[in-house]
Formats: sequence, C-alpha cells, structure tokens
Amino acid sequence: MHVKSATFVKSAVRPEHYPPADRPEIAFAGRSNVGKSSLINCLVNRRRLVKTSNTPGRTQLINFFDVNDALHFVDLPGYGYARVPASVQRNWRPMVEAYLAGRPTLRAVVLILDIRRTPRAEDLELRTWLASHSLAALPILTKADKFSRQQQGKQLRGVAESLGRDPESLILFSAKSGQGREAVWQAIDRLLPDPPPTDTEGTTP
Repeated sequence: MHVKSATFVKSAVRPEHYPPADRPEIAFAGRSNVGKSSLINCLVNRRRLVKTSNTPGRTQLINFFDVNDALHFVDLPGYGYARVPASVQRNWRPMVEAYLAGRPTLRAVVLILDIRRTPRAEDLELRTWLASHSLAALPILTKADKFSRQQQGKQLRGVAESLGRDPESLILFSAKSGQGREAVWQAIDRLLPDPPPTDTEGTTP
C-alpha cells in the first residue's frame, strides 16, 4: 500500500470511546518493548507517529491511527512487563479483550514477537485466545537485523514450531533496515476487503 497520510485519531479505554467503526482495522499486539511502535512507524513511513520509548509498559491505552482515510491501525497496550503496577495489569486484559471480541471492523491482529526470544506463555495464550475467537493472527518477528540470515532462518523455524505454524506464515521484520516491510503490507492487503467497483455508468460494454 502506498501511504499518503497517517494521523493519530484518539486514545480509548472503553468501547464508547472508540472512533466510529466505519473502516477496516488492523490491531497490533505484543509484549512490552517488542518493537511494536517502531513497526507501525516503519509501515506508515513516519518516524514519530507512534511514540517509542525505552521504558516497557508505557502504552496503557488503545490508540487509533488513521491511514489514508481508509484504514485504522490500532496500537494495543504491551503485555508481560512485571514492573507495571498490578492494578494497571488487571485493567489491561478486560480493556483489550473488549476491543478484540467486540470490534466489528477488526480484520486481523498483528502478533509481534522478538526474534531473539522464544514465545512466552503470554504470547501463546494470546495466540490461543485469538484462535478461539476466530480472529486472524499475523505473526511478525521483529529485530531481525540482530541476526545473520542463517541465524534468522534458525530462529524462524524455532518460533514457528513453538506457535504450531508453518515457518512460511511468519514474516521477518527490521525497522532499522526495512526488511520485511513490503511483506507485511502485502499480508495486510490480503486481509482487507476488496475496494468497491469503479462506477462504470455511462460506459459502453
């Protein structure tokens, strides 16, 4: 997809705070500090659309971004960071599950994993939860630039085995080098509804 515009729409906690469900949405989920913000920024060619932070657990709201006035990217709070207060952690799960289970325009969830790490219990739990709710999951392995091509392949196969998926269904990505950007967009495009047909009124068959 050629990104012409990308803007922040609003932050939300409850469904009544969401923007109108008038366009398809792609949500992004992953552990804290997995590179979620950098992935979104790279996809839309904006350095600071989504604020990046070295402090895990900074994102505590559901953040909506408009892409090309046609699509919403939805940045979900990161999970699995022990230093986040317990009260905040307790609020995250119902907040995120309410969005994932009840948003009619949600097309898929980009499941972001650090290629350097074996999927943890929270990652596997999310994968299972998404499958149980018939939500498409698109696994992306970030920070691929940390490994050589040979190491990338080895890690890819190990993560795929942990997830119970074909290695070819996972995408290697690096915000630093841009590796995998086009592959991610191609995967997202396949999940979006077809555009309406062009008006051919008045044309000759």
